[in-house]
Amino acid sequence: MEDERAQALLRGERSRVEALLQGTTVSGRTDRAEANQPGDLEDRAESLTNEEVDDAVAAQLRDRLAAIERAERRLEQGTFGRSLRSGLAIPDDRLEADPAAELTVDEAQPPTSD
Repeated sequence: MEDERAQALLRGERSRVEALLQGTTVSGRTDRAEANQPGDLEDRAESLTNEEVDDAVAAQLRDRLAAIERAERRLEQGTFGRSLRSGLAIPDDRLEADPAAELTVDEAQPPTSD
């Protein structure tokens, strides 16, 4: 994959994830505020559950941003598009679908038990 295409994909993915993280953070603040409001316990329980979900989603999005940052470093170092495990080329179609991919599809599959 050409560097310009990789940069564009990573920029787009970063923007998408940052927007999702911003929305999740706002939602989490709202849920926290609602959970602290006086009212019946059922209402607070729902807000607390939503808050936990927001926190879990935000953690996943922060992990995704970290993966994007690692991919950007690999692009700068000239190793973008290569598996971290084997060094094999990651096919362009996989990078189009996930520009932060660190492994080939086969390497990313969980081991099967026979």
